[in-house]
Amino acid sequence: MEKKEKGLYRFGLLGKNISYSFSRAYFTGKFKSLGLENHSYENFDLQEIGDFSELIRSHKDLCGLNVTIPYKQAVIAYLDSLHPVAASIGAVNTIEFTATGLVGHNTDAYGFEKAIVPLLRENHKKALILGTGGSSKAISYVFGRLGITYKYISRTPVEGQLPYSGINAQLMKEYPVLVNCSPVGTFPNTHEKPAIPYDHITPGNLLFDLIYNPPKTAFLAEGEMRGATICNGLTMLQLQAEKAWQIWNS
Repeated sequence: MEKKEKGLYRFGLLGKNISYSFSRAYFTGKFKSLGLENHSYENFDLQEIGDFSELIRSHKDLCGLNVTIPYKQAVIAYLDSLHPVAASIGAVNTIEFTATGLVGHNTDAYGFEKAIVPLLRENHKKALILGTGGSSKAISYVFGRLGITYKYISRTPVEGQLPYSGINAQLMKEYPVLVNCSPVGTFPNTHEKPAIPYDHITPGNLLFDLIYNPPKTAFLAEGEMRGATICNGLTMLQLQAEKAWQIWNS
């Protein structure tokens, strides 16, 4: 981040329909606690990723951006370079503004790994990733690093992926870690949950939901009811946000 002697350090979140944003409240609180009165964080709610270039042109005082659904992959085409981790994952959730251009980073992987490792047990060697969007790519990257075999579950599966209808008791026993990377169950649609056979969940399962609003989704509640270990996405978000802050100030 270019250091300014005076003026405003402006940051924000790029996404679509993001009024619920965790990031704005988190960073606004962080800036207040640190006494950074000349720092601000706001939502940049774009209906089309094609508006990104105009956003950059019209906000010359931007110092850093986070990226969320649905632009974690689409924004790559508008960046000047990628950090090796982001390039490996194929998705960006943090943009660094440098003297030589916009650099894409992925701190989702860092946040997820730090959040899930303490929860893993000896039997957690295989995982089902529910959803195939940008966030799921960071999850699969982490599982690869940890030596955890995984399968993608999708409503519109392509080769190598499974449909939700393909999940049965045997698969859930063999793949006891379930990570919801889809937006299903997010506020205000809190009654919704991924279409998996919840009756097959046992105490040996680990359910991790990237959603943080509500704190306990219908997906997690079903797991808790059956004795499974559960975790929402709040810790992951806090960790990835701190990593983004580190990148912006490096």
